[in-house]
Amino acid sequence: MEDRLNGRVRAIQISGIRRFFNKVKDYPGAVSLTLGQPDFPTPEHVRQAGKSAIDHNRTTYTANAGLLQLRQAIANYVAEKYDLHYDPETEIITTVGASEAIDLSFRTILEEGDEVILPGPAYPGYEAPIKLAGAVPVYIDTTGSAFKMTAEQIAAHLTNRTKAVVLPYPSNPTGCVLTREETASIAALLRNRPVFVVSDEIYSELTYGHEHVSIASFDGMKNKTLVINGLSKSHAMTGWRMGYVLSDQPIANQLIKVHQYNVSCISSITQYAAIEALTAGKNDAEPMRQAYRKRLDYVISRLRAMGIDVVRPAGAFYVFPSIEKFGLTSEEFALRLLDKERLAVVPGSAFSSYGEGYLRLSYAYSLEELKEGLDRLERFVESLRKESPADK
Repeated sequence: MEDRLNGRVRAIQISGIRRFFNKVKDYPGAVSLTLGQPDFPTPEHVRQAGKSAIDHNRTTYTANAGLLQLRQAIANYVAEKYDLHYDPETEIITTVGASEAIDLSFRTILEEGDEVILPGPAYPGYEAPIKLAGAVPVYIDTTGSAFKMTAEQIAAHLTNRTKAVVLPYPSNPTGCVLTREETASIAALLRNRPVFVVSDEIYSELTYGHEHVSIASFDGMKNKTLVINGLSKSHAMTGWRMGYVLSDQPIANQLIKVHQYNVSCISSITQYAAIEALTAGKNDAEPMRQAYRKRLDYVISRLRAMGIDVVRPAGAFYVFPSIEKFGLTSEEFALRLLDKERLAVVPGSAFSSYGEGYLRLSYAYSLEELKEGLDRLERFVESLRKESPADK
């Protein structure tokens, strides 16, 4: 019966991120720098709010869009942090993590044959739902522009079939961040065009020396932008599955239909914990950000000492170094590294063909784990150089 299943589903692949993470179990003693999972616990006061919700039997369905108190907390949070202004009653929908928000957005705006522009390399969680909606992902090669998608690049790829542009900044897998000026240029290009913007801002609280700027904050952009965010990264709440999508009311009126028939509403327990996170814990990300920045400094210094080329990221918790000089594909490099040194990283090819020649290393791990992982990487790199002395 397999051939009777949905052809679009059969055509997509399991994420390369998860594929390499799952391999670790077959290698005793392996160190994994694969997942974008904070190694911090969910803040204690947030956990207590979740427990309190259970203790007080707050375990029933809520409004489809989420508790109004939570949506008000989200509205206050994004207004204060990012100068974004949304009506909590009509323009905010809580979702099962940012992942549902992404899928929900594409299922609502896309139709058969539509084109969606996105940067390559990019998180694989965009391409699959785009294809499931019958649309076509159109990648822009950003390897020559420090992994940043520019207004000029977007303009060159616009066609009469372009329905949306994806702005995933701060970026997974590269950690790059758009400046205010760069974002303004993209806004100026798209402002008067009938093109949606899906702005994935899940790493908005994790920037280092740069402010996070949302394209939805620019004049004329709110009515065409769907802002994706959540608490997985900012509050170390990956397992709580707390996301949200912000949009102009006419868009939200359609998003809620898809959301309603998909999940009805997100966990009530998660919602009460999220209220606590967004109010009493609105700055909980700060100590995590400071720790990540120290880890970033360490990882970059180690990679450069190894002679590995890497663009210093300004956000998220990933580095995306080039391994092109070693003459191996990213898949070969990652497999040999895992087999020889028991270190798991994600091959760049998991992030589209434009990620070939790179690796993604997550530094959402302790300094001790990072040191051990980078020691193993250094030994592996030296072994490759002994095989090919010209690479020294």
